[in-house]
Amino acid sequence: MEYFKLNNGIQIPALGFGVFRMTDLEACEKAVLNALEAGFRYIDTASAYENEEAVGRAIKKSGIPREKLFICTKLWITDTSYSKAKEAFNRSLDRLGLDYIDLYLIHQPFNDYYGAYQALEELYQEGKVKAIGVDNFTQEKLADLIFFKDTVPMVNYVETNVLYQRESDLKYMQSKNVQMAAWSPFGAGKSNVLHNDVIVDMAKRYNVKPTQIVLRWLFQRGIVSLSKGTSIEHIQQNIDIFNFELNQNDMALIGSLDTGKSVFTPRDTGEAVELFLNASLEYNI
Repeated sequence: MEYFKLNNGIQIPALGFGVFRMTDLEACEKAVLNALEAGFRYIDTASAYENEEAVGRAIKKSGIPREKLFICTKLWITDTSYSKAKEAFNRSLDRLGLDYIDLYLIHQPFNDYYGAYQALEELYQEGKVKAIGVDNFTQEKLADLIFFKDTVPMVNYVETNVLYQRESDLKYMQSKNVQMAAWSPFGAGKSNVLHNDVIVDMAKRYNVKPTQIVLRWLFQRGIVSLSKGTSIEHIQQNIDIFNFELNQNDMALIGSLDTGKSVFTPRDTGEAVELFLNASLEYNI
């Protein structure tokens, strides 16, 4: 496994295994065990995923020393305030069966994320969290937070894939020493990323799978990527990206695929945000 260094000196694995939408807890536990067996050490969950207990059981069953693992979970919108954040953190800690978290993120830029971030800073200072950051923050919101808070976020998760490459966001985060991490690197099946002719042809030339091309491209851009899977074969493929390198022509060719548009429904109107926030209340966290 390769690593990137965060702005506080902590090493973060370049590849993480995510459990978004793994609502079958037995299947989630098995998938995490398979990922750990394949060599993943970075496991990404969230209180809103409602599977932290399954992740915790897999961690315990794996027998891997705690210090060898990198565990991330997230604070959901309904708890995004100073008064609620620490209690929510402790619930996540209990569900995971851990005594500290490697990376704790504000999941969405809604509610009182200023107050919540202050609570995260305090958790970080107390040693209960090794690194803190945010998720889904635009450049504008990230710049605002950095300007007014004492601790520069170590990580920002954003949607990133070959059709939505976020080059401007990457450059800004690099300028502020914030590690960019890509969720949904394959476009969640909404954009046929893995069936794109350029990606498919390139995979054949390098004798790898399209998923490996995408993850290698992200790695060479300096971006952490989060993938998921249930079969041992697919999980193993997703971690086997360090035995080849894309040449500069192929990096540029993938770069030419950028549309500059999200493959998901944008939350850029008041109505869209209201729909999303109403839906956020449904999570049992």
